[in-house]
Amino acid sequence: MGEVKIKEDHVKLHKQANTLFEGGKYKEAMEIFQKTAELYFKMQNFFDSTSMHYKAGECAFALKDYEKAAETFNKSADLSFQKGFDRFGVSALEYARDCYKALKQKSKVKELDKKITEVKKKLESVF
Repeated sequence: MGEVKIKEDHVKLHKQANTLFEGGKYKEAMEIFQKTAELYFKMQNFFDSTSMHYKAGECAFALKDYEKAAETFNKSADLSFQKGFDRFGVSALEYARDCYKALKQKSKVKELDKKITEVKKKLESVF
Protein backbone atom coordinates (compact mmCIF):
# COMPACT_ATOMS: atom_id res chain seq x y z
CA MET A 1 0.00 0.00 0.00
CA GLY A 2 1.24 3.49 -0.85
CA GLU A 3 1.57 6.25 1.65
CA VAL A 4 -1.45 8.52 1.85
CA LYS A 5 -0.36 12.10 1.40
CA ILE A 6 -2.48 14.60 3.27
CA LYS A 7 -2.66 18.04 1.69
CA GLU A 8 -1.81 20.71 4.23
CA ASP A 9 -4.23 23.61 4.45
CA HIS A 10 -2.12 26.76 4.16
CA VAL A 11 -5.00 29.04 5.14
CA LYS A 12 -5.72 27.05 8.30
CA LEU A 13 -2.00 27.04 9.20
CA HIS A 14 -1.76 30.77 8.52
CA LYS A 15 -4.68 31.47 10.87
CA GLN A 16 -3.35 29.08 13.50
CA ALA A 17 0.05 30.79 13.44
CA ASN A 18 -1.55 34.23 13.78
CA THR A 19 -3.59 33.04 16.77
CA LEU A 20 -0.48 31.63 18.44
CA PHE A 21 1.42 34.84 17.70
CA GLU A 22 -1.33 37.00 19.18
CA GLY A 23 -1.34 34.73 22.24
CA GLY A 24 2.39 35.26 22.75
CA LYS A 25 3.30 31.67 21.79
CA TYR A 26 6.09 32.82 19.52
CA LYS A 27 8.10 29.61 19.23
CA GLU A 28 5.09 27.58 18.07
CA ALA A 29 3.91 30.39 15.81
CA MET A 30 7.37 30.75 14.24
CA GLU A 31 7.49 27.08 13.27
CA ILE A 32 4.06 27.27 11.64
CA PHE A 33 4.81 30.57 9.87
CA GLN A 34 7.95 28.99 8.38
CA LYS A 35 6.04 25.91 7.24
CA THR A 36 3.31 28.11 5.76
CA ALA A 37 5.91 30.24 3.95
CA GLU A 38 7.19 27.08 2.24
CA LEU A 39 3.66 26.01 1.27
CA TYR A 40 2.86 29.42 -0.20
CA PHE A 41 6.16 29.38 -2.09
CA LYS A 42 5.39 25.96 -3.59
CA MET A 43 2.01 27.35 -4.68
CA GLN A 44 3.82 30.33 -6.25
CA ASN A 45 2.03 32.71 -3.88
CA PHE A 46 5.20 34.69 -3.33
CA PHE A 47 3.73 37.67 -1.50
CA ASP A 48 2.21 35.51 1.24
CA SER A 49 5.44 33.51 1.37
CA THR A 50 7.43 36.70 2.04
CA SER A 51 4.83 37.75 4.60
CA MET A 52 5.07 34.43 6.46
CA HIS A 53 8.89 34.66 6.57
CA TYR A 54 8.48 38.18 7.95
CA LYS A 55 6.05 36.99 10.63
CA ALA A 56 8.43 34.15 11.55
CA GLY A 57 11.13 36.79 11.91
CA GLU A 58 8.91 38.81 14.23
CA CYS A 59 8.46 35.70 16.37
CA ALA A 60 12.20 35.07 16.57
CA PHE A 61 12.76 38.75 17.38
CA ALA A 62 10.20 38.56 20.21
CA LEU A 63 12.08 35.51 21.52
CA LYS A 64 15.33 37.52 21.31
CA ASP A 65 16.73 34.91 18.90
CA TYR A 66 18.28 37.65 16.79
CA GLU A 67 20.37 35.29 14.62
CA LYS A 68 17.25 33.38 13.55
CA ALA A 69 15.27 36.59 13.19
CA ALA A 70 17.91 38.17 10.93
CA GLU A 71 18.08 35.02 8.80
CA THR A 72 14.30 34.95 8.41
CA PHE A 73 13.95 38.67 7.68
CA ASN A 74 16.70 38.36 5.07
CA LYS A 75 14.80 35.49 3.42
CA SER A 76 11.71 37.68 3.32
CA ALA A 77 13.70 40.60 1.88
CA ASP A 78 15.46 38.48 -0.76
CA LEU A 79 12.21 37.00 -2.05
CA SER A 80 10.51 40.41 -1.87
CA PHE A 81 13.19 42.00 -4.06
CA GLN A 82 13.15 39.07 -6.52
CA LYS A 83 9.40 39.45 -6.97
CA GLY A 84 9.19 43.24 -7.00
CA PHE A 85 7.79 43.77 -3.50
CA ASP A 86 10.48 46.36 -2.82
CA ARG A 87 8.73 48.33 -0.08
CA PHE A 88 8.06 45.13 1.84
CA GLY A 89 11.67 44.11 1.28
CA VAL A 90 12.91 47.38 2.78
CA SER A 91 10.80 46.78 5.87
CA ALA A 92 12.28 43.29 6.26
CA LEU A 93 15.81 44.69 5.85
CA GLU A 94 15.14 47.32 8.51
CA TYR A 95 14.08 44.60 10.92
CA ALA A 96 17.16 42.52 10.00
CA ARG A 97 19.29 45.59 10.68
CA ASP A 98 17.70 45.86 14.14
CA CYS A 99 18.66 42.23 14.76
CA TYR A 100 22.28 42.92 13.83
CA LYS A 101 22.26 45.97 16.11
CA ALA A 102 21.10 43.74 18.98
CA LEU A 103 23.89 41.29 18.09
CA LYS A 104 26.39 44.19 17.97
CA GLN A 105 27.43 43.25 14.42
CA LYS A 106 28.36 46.73 13.25
CA SER A 107 29.59 45.71 9.79
CA LYS A 108 26.26 44.01 9.02
CA VAL A 109 24.36 47.06 10.29
CA LYS A 110 26.45 49.32 8.03
CA GLU A 111 25.96 46.99 5.05
CA LEU A 112 22.18 46.97 5.51
CA ASP A 113 22.04 50.73 6.06
CA LYS A 114 23.69 51.16 2.67
CA LYS A 115 21.35 48.68 0.96
CA ILE A 116 18.24 50.23 2.56
CA THR A 117 19.32 53.72 1.44
CA GLU A 118 19.93 52.47 -2.13
CA VAL A 119 16.53 50.79 -2.38
CA LYS A 120 14.72 53.79 -0.90
CA LYS A 121 16.44 56.09 -3.45
CA LYS A 122 15.39 53.75 -6.23
CA LEU A 123 11.80 53.74 -4.97
CA GLU A 124 11.73 57.54 -4.73
CA SER A 125 12.93 57.87 -8.32
CA VAL A 126 10.08 55.64 -9.53
CA PHE A 127 7.41 57.91 -8.03
